[in-house]
Amino acid sequence: MNITQDKVVELEYRLTVDGEVVDQSEPGEPLVYLQGHNNIIPGLERALEGKQTGDSMQVIVQPEDGYGVRDEDAIEDLERSDFEDDIEVGATYYAQAEDGSVLPFTVLAIDGDTVQVDFNPPLAGQVLTFDVKVLEVRDATAEELEHGHAHMEGMHED
Repeated sequence: MNITQDKVVELEYRLTVDGEVVDQSEPGEPLVYLQGHNNIIPGLERALEGKQTGDSMQVIVQPEDGYGVRDEDAIEDLERSDFEDDIEVGATYYAQAEDGSVLPFTVLAIDGDTVQVDFNPPLAGQVLTFDVKVLEVRDATAEELEHGHAHMEGMHED
């Protein structure tokens, strides 16, 4: 069965940036997603279209098709009083936007009462190299299509 719109795909992957492994699936814990529903980055999803169980490939994803280009306007200064706990440079924290969504950000620097933060995704602006192996392709269930994501065993059970 080929990977096409509305198929559930299981794959093993290793993500490298400049030759350094930054993320990978764990043995026996594949990435499971619903093709065509923006569950994974666009460049990888497009490259997997038409592939089938057993296929292995390397996919190079440019920033525009990955986590986006870096936006220098996404670097902001916040007041130290905006933070409840100790602040650590390099740590990721979460802010709530006006619409209720959660926005992750990374602390870049602390200067007195000013905390410089970056709302860019950590991999924004990076060329991503994925080594992937397709383990399984199946039709999505009606519930998966309704929810817009794949379900693994034990999900959504009462």
